[in-house]
Amino acid sequence: MAGHMTPDEFRQAGYAVVDWIADYWATLDKRLVTSPDPPGTVAARLPAGPPTHGEPLEALLADLDSLVTPGLTHWQHPGFFGYFPANTSGPSVLGDMVSAGLGVQGMLWATGPACTEMETVLLDWLADLMDLPQRFRSTGPGGGVIQDSASSATLVATLVAVHRAARGRWRQVGVDRRYRVYTSTEGHSSVEKAARIAGLGADGVRLIEVDPDTRAMSASALRAAIEADISAGVIPALVVATVGTTSTTAVDPLPQIGPICAEHGVFLHVDAAYAGSAAVCPELRFGHDGLEYADSYCFDPHKWLLTGFDCDAFWVADAGELVEALTVLPEYLRNAATESGAVIDYRDWQVPLGRRFRALKLWFVLRWYGVEGLRAHIRSGVALAARFADRVRADDRFELVTGHPYALVCFRLRGDDEPNERLLAAVNATGRVYLTHTRVAGRHTLRLAVGAPQTTEVHVDEAWELVSQAARTDAD
Repeated sequence: MAGHMTPDEFRQAGYAVVDWIADYWATLDKRLVTSPDPPGTVAARLPAGPPTHGEPLEALLADLDSLVTPGLTHWQHPGFFGYFPANTSGPSVLGDMVSAGLGVQGMLWATGPACTEMETVLLDWLADLMDLPQRFRSTGPGGGVIQDSASSATLVATLVAVHRAARGRWRQVGVDRRYRVYTSTEGHSSVEKAARIAGLGADGVRLIEVDPDTRAMSASALRAAIEADISAGVIPALVVATVGTTSTTAVDPLPQIGPICAEHGVFLHVDAAYAGSAAVCPELRFGHDGLEYADSYCFDPHKWLLTGFDCDAFWVADAGELVEALTVLPEYLRNAATESGAVIDYRDWQVPLGRRFRALKLWFVLRWYGVEGLRAHIRSGVALAARFADRVRADDRFELVTGHPYALVCFRLRGDDEPNERLLAAVNATGRVYLTHTRVAGRHTLRLAVGAPQTTEVHVDEAWELVSQAARTDAD
């Protein structure tokens, strides 16, 4: 019977697992980006139950090769252009490994002081690096925290916004009035989900129309919606503005939206899940104009900043209000540090109680790459996307559907939807690249999102060759 793995056994096994991951990364380019197998293939190959007696690591690694990797969509593949990236890197994996090895539970300052303090400092580092407004620093009334995802950041912002709109009554009596959340028609699905979880229902969300050209929220439509709700006795609680929408990376106009929120006392959350990373580059901070109006802001280092999922950076301008909305203190969590009021207990900044030491992977990434290394990664993605967009622009059969301020290109064959649907299927069927689609003004549109660390000009050019060829074949 295999017992607990000793430190020496772990050392040997660990070397083997690191070798396996390194070999996986080294051979990514030779793999198909997506699995051609039908649903149920992997499940059918797994045994009916766990082994009675422990097995050697070699058996596990062999099954990774034969069972797991052939049934994956490879997000780190240089030809993965499908969704916004969810990229990792060597230093991030190593930081996660240390976090896993320490096994610290960072719910309170007292349960892991370094876990809490490093997170606070790193979120201040990031705020400085991205030149976020001063009010988000931990040195004032605000501060930052790592959430698992931008969806959780939206949920927390929603809960704090309802708490504010209810003037604190919500904590005790729940949702006893009609509150409204506003986001654009291009806003993320997590806004509706958060409203439903918060008890406001899908009807609690008003989708605001966008400018037909920029796909960004119309500030005048937002104002009209808020004023109509107020006159109908509905309380405007939250506006979620997006910097870099999922569909097309549109940027909502914060300089116009901010004053409307300020005038009506509405909580403003800015969701920059994907595009926020770009702000490490001074020339790519245009999306943050007007951010000084925001009550909270988030972006995902786990998308475009080389930090493995899950790591969403979330800041609030008023940490006191956040804690007041979410804190619950049972007797078994009482401790001297908390009572002193001198520490942050991050359990009060999120939905779950427990939390991992996520700051470590961020620390490893920031120190390994340095500011200039991170900027080089972002700039390379932007340049590769521009290279692809130039190919599209130069081909009369195709059109660019929107601008490409970051590293997403939205394009399509001119004309009907059907040829575009066939084109996407044909390109993805090659297994060399993976693209996704969206609808822009009702039209089927292809999306190519650059971000994987291994992606180079070669891969972007290959993607264009496959697109161009598929269009030619379809036309013949």
